[in-house]
Amino acid sequence: MIKAFLKKAGNKLRNIAKSGKKEQHEHAAPAPDRERSAHRQEAEAERAVPDLSPARAPEEEASAKARRPRAKREPRQAEWDLSSFVVEPVAGKTRFHDLDLPLVLMHAIADLEFQYCTPIQAQALPDLLPGRDLIGRAATGTGKSAVFLIAIFTQLLKETEQQTAAGTPRALIIAPTRELVIQIAKDARALAKYTNLRIISAYGGTDYQKQRKSLTEQPVDVVVATPGRLLDYVGKQVINLHRAKIMVIDEADRMLDMGFIPDVRKIIYKLPAKEQRQTMLFSATFTPEVKQLSAQWCRDPITIESEPEQVAVDTVQQIVYLTTTAEKYSVLYNLITSKEHERIIVFTNMKNEARRLFDRLERNSIDCTLLTGDVPQDKRTARLEAFREGKVKVMIATDVAGRGIHITGISHVINYTLPYEPEDYVHRIGRTGRAGIAGISISFACEEDAFVLPDIEAYIGESLHCVQPDESLLVTPPPGHGRPSSEGAMPGSGATRGQGRPGTSRSPGRPRSTSTPYRKKR
Repeated sequence: MIKAFLKKAGNKLRNIAKSGKKEQHEHAAPAPDRERSAHRQEAEAERAVPDLSPARAPEEEASAKARRPRAKREPRQAEWDLSSFVVEPVAGKTRFHDLDLPLVLMHAIADLEFQYCTPIQAQALPDLLPGRDLIGRAATGTGKSAVFLIAIFTQLLKETEQQTAAGTPRALIIAPTRELVIQIAKDARALAKYTNLRIISAYGGTDYQKQRKSLTEQPVDVVVATPGRLLDYVGKQVINLHRAKIMVIDEADRMLDMGFIPDVRKIIYKLPAKEQRQTMLFSATFTPEVKQLSAQWCRDPITIESEPEQVAVDTVQQIVYLTTTAEKYSVLYNLITSKEHERIIVFTNMKNEARRLFDRLERNSIDCTLLTGDVPQDKRTARLEAFREGKVKVMIATDVAGRGIHITGISHVINYTLPYEPEDYVHRIGRTGRAGIAGISISFACEEDAFVLPDIEAYIGESLHCVQPDESLLVTPPPGHGRPSSEGAMPGSGATRGQGRPGTSRSPGRPRSTSTPYRKKR
C-alpha cells in the first residue's frame, strides 16, 4: 500500500515538472513571433470597427489613380530628317538640299546653319561629288574648306566597304602650316559629327607621341597633316598611304613659297596612281609653277576660280590712313581704346616688329596676345583659342596667321605695316568680313611702305580710300609703365624684352625715327 502511494506521488511530481517547462518555453517565444501575433490581433480589431468615412464617388477614385506617380520613361529621340531643315529655294542660289548629300552630312550642315552654297561651293560640288579632279583658285573666306570636306565625306560614306585600319587613311589633306591643319581638322569634325568617320591631325612642333598614338591605336579615315610631320610618320611606318584614294593639297602656292614641294612630291609617290585617286588642288594664285604641278598630279581636272577681289570689295570696308612712322602707334592706340570693336588683329611684316609693338601695348595696359613664327606650337594654339573665345580682344601677328585661320567675330584688321605682296594684303583683310558679315580693314601708309599701294590697288582692281586720321586719333598715348609680360620674350633668351625705362632711346617700344630712309619702288 505504501509502495502504491509513493508511485502515484512520483507520477504527479513528474507531470508538474513537465507542465512548468512547457509554460517557460511559451514565455520564451521569439520577439518577432510575438510582434506578428500582436499585429494580427490589431488588424482583426480594426476590421471589426465599422468604416464611418463617406464612400468615394467613381470620379474621385479615377482622379486619385491619375494622381499616383508613375515611373518615368526615357524620352524617345526622334530621328532627324530634312523636314527639320527647311530652306526655301532662291533664284540664283544653290541649296545644299539640291546636291543629294547623305542625311548625316545634311544634319551637321543644318547644325552649322549653312543654307546656301557659296559661289565656289555651287560651282565645284556638282563635279566633285561624282569623283572628278579639281584645281580651285580660291581666297580665304570663300568656303573652300567645306568644298573638299563635303566631297570627301560623301565619297567615304557611299563606299560599300568602309572597313579601315590603324594608320591607313582613306583620304589625305595636306596644308602648309600647323594653324591651317588645326583649323581644317576642327571644321572636319564639325561636319562629320553624326558619322562614324575618324579624323586625325598631324603637325610638327608638339604632341609627337600623342599624335602617333592616335594614328596607331584605332582605325583612321581622314588624316590632315603638314608635309614634314606626315613624311616623318610615313618613314617610320606609322602611316601607310596606299589606300588614300582622295588627296587634297590646300594653299599650293604657299607650299611653293615655303619650299614644301619636294616633300609633297614624296607624299604623292606614296599614294595610289592619279588614275586611281581623286585629287583636289587649291591655290590663292595660279602661277605657272602651280599650273605645272596640277598637270603632273591631276587627271583631267575641272578649273574653278573665285576672284579674290570680290572678297575684298564686297564685305570689307577698306580705309588707308596717311601717317608718318612716328604717328602710327598713336593712331593704333587710340583706335583700340576709343573705337567699338569685337576683336582686332594687327599685322606687321617682321616678327621683331610685332614683338616690340606687343611690348609697348602691354606697357600701355592693352590686354593683347602675340602670334609669330617663333612662338612654340602649344603656346600658339593656346593664344589662338584665347583670342577665339574672346578672352583677349587684340592679337599682334605676322603673316603666320594671315591664311586659313577662321575666327568669327573679328571686326577689325589693322595693317600696321603694309605687306610687300598684294596677295598677302588680301589674305590679311580676309580675316574679317567673312561669311557675308561686314568688317573693317585699316592700313597705315607711312613714308616707309606707301610705295606698295599701287600694286595692291592693281591687284584688287580698285582704288583705296586714303585719308588723314582725325585729330582724336593723333593724341599722344600716356607714358607706358611696368614691364611687359614674358609672352613677348624671345624664346630661350632668359630675359623679358623691353625692360628699359619707357621713353628712353633704348626702349624697344619706341617707334622708328621718321628720319629712317624708306624703300623706294624700283
